[in-house]
Amino acid sequence: MTVPVFRFAPSPNGELHLGHALSALMGFERARASGGRFLLRIEDIDVVRSRPRFVSGIFTDLAWLGLDWEEPVVFQSQRLEAYRAAAARLEEMGLLYPCFASRADIEAAAGPARDPDGAPLYPGLFRGRDAGEVARRRAAGEPFALRIDMQKARAAAANRLGGAPLEFTELAEDGTPQTVRAHPERWGDAVIVRKDVPASYHLAVVVDDAWQGVTHVTRGRDLYAATDLHRLLQMLLGLPEPLYHHHRLVTDAAGRKLAKSARDTSLRLLRERGASPADIRRMVGLD
Repeated sequence: MTVPVFRFAPSPNGELHLGHALSALMGFERARASGGRFLLRIEDIDVVRSRPRFVSGIFTDLAWLGLDWEEPVVFQSQRLEAYRAAAARLEEMGLLYPCFASRADIEAAAGPARDPDGAPLYPGLFRGRDAGEVARRRAAGEPFALRIDMQKARAAAANRLGGAPLEFTELAEDGTPQTVRAHPERWGDAVIVRKDVPASYHLAVVVDDAWQGVTHVTRGRDLYAATDLHRLLQMLLGLPEPLYHHHRLVTDAAGRKLAKSARDTSLRLLRERGASPADIRRMVGLD
C-alpha cells in the first residue's frame, strides 16, 4: 500500500502569513489522519528575493503552530542540476526555445491579453526565429529564457495520451475525487527556464514533487490554474501525477488575497501580539 506523502513548500521571500498557516495545517493534518508523511521544502530558487532570515522564520512559525516534518529539509537551491537535466530533456524533444525579449518588449507586444496570473500573455516573439540568429545571440552572451512551445507540447502530450484529454484529479474538502480537464494553453508559451536561474517555479515544483514521491498537493486556490501547466510538464517528462486539493483563500477585510507584504497578518507579528496557535486556527477557519 502506498503511504500518502504531503508537503508544504513556501518561498523564503517574506514572512509566513495566515494563508500559509492554512496550507501548512491542512497538509499536516491530512498527512496525520491518513497515516502519511509530511515534508517541508524550501523553494528558494529566487536568489534575488530569498533571505536566510525568512528561512529561519519559516521553521520558527511552523514549530510554533505545532507542526513537525521529516529531515532533511530539501532546498531547491541545492537541486539546480536536476532542473537543468529536466529542461535538457524538453529541449531534446524540441519543445523549448530561447527567448531574448525583455519584459517591456513583451508588454508592448501582448496588448490586453493576460495569462492566469495576470501577466502579459507572451505573443511568441521568438518562436520560430532563425537558428543562425539565435546561435549568434547565445554566443554573444545575451541573456535568454527558455519557453515552452505550447502548440508542440500539447501535440506531444496528446500523442502520449492517445488523443485523450489532459486531466488532473482534484479532491474536494471531504476527499471526494473529481476529474478536471486541464487547459495549459491559457498560459501560452510559458517560461520554463528563467534568465537568472535554471528553472521556473513550474518546472522546479513538478521535478521536486516527483523526486520526493509527493502523492498529495494541498495549496491555495490561486494556484489552481498552474496545475494545468504542471500536468502538461508531468506528462511530457513521464512524471507521476499527484492528487490535488486547492483550498479556499484567506482574505483581508477588503476580500483581497493575503500577500507577504501584508505585515498585519504575518504569523510572527501575530505571535508577538499575543496570539496563540489556537487563535491562528480560529482565524483561518479550522476550528
